[in-house]
Order: sequence, then C-alpha cells, then structure tokens
Amino acid sequence: MTRTGFYAKGGHPGPYQHLAEEFDRRLKALQTAGEIPDPRDAHIARLKSENTKLKERISDRDSAIDELTSFKTLAISQLAAQHDEIKRLRSGHPNRATSAACPPRPPR
Repeated sequence: MTRTGFYAKGGHPGPYQHLAEEFDRRLKALQTAGEIPDPRDAHIARLKSENTKLKERISDRDSAIDELTSFKTLAISQLAAQHDEIKRLRSGHPNRATSAACPPRPPR
C-alpha cells in the first residue's frame, strides 16, 4: 500500500480513500475532545509546560539568592561593627581589666 492510494486521482477516489476518511474523522474527534494526537504538538506542549516550570524555579532561586546576599551583607556588617567595638574597648584602657569597666549586677 502506498501513500498515494489514500488520495483521489483525477476525480476518482483512491483505492484506500475510505481509510483516509476514517483517519480524518478520528483525528477531528480527538481534536474536538481536547486530546493532542500529533506527537509534535504534544511534544511542543510538554516543552512549553516544562519551560514555564523552569522559569518559575529560576525566579524562586533568584529570590533566594537575593535574600541570602542581603543576609550575608548584614552579617558581615554586624561582625565588622562588633570587631571595631572589641578593638576600641581593648585599646581604651590597657591597664584595667575589662570586667572592672562593667557596672555591677543588680541584686536579685
């Protein structure tokens, strides 16, 4: 059976014209039902869906990276400020013990 047997020739139906008509009928029924019978169309739809999911994942990861970068910047800033304060306290009174500079605890 050749493919040309499905098509009309010179106004006469091909010997397998009934199969071509059956195929077209089934294809239209599947399309009406919302199914995608063409594997290329199904593949394109799957890739589009996957692309959308990947874009969402990238967006989520970008947000997480931004949050972590902000946290890191804040943590480094706080550590630098604490280090400067420790250096200042150590250099301010070299002969005194640091515990003497603290006020006494209130009684309980």
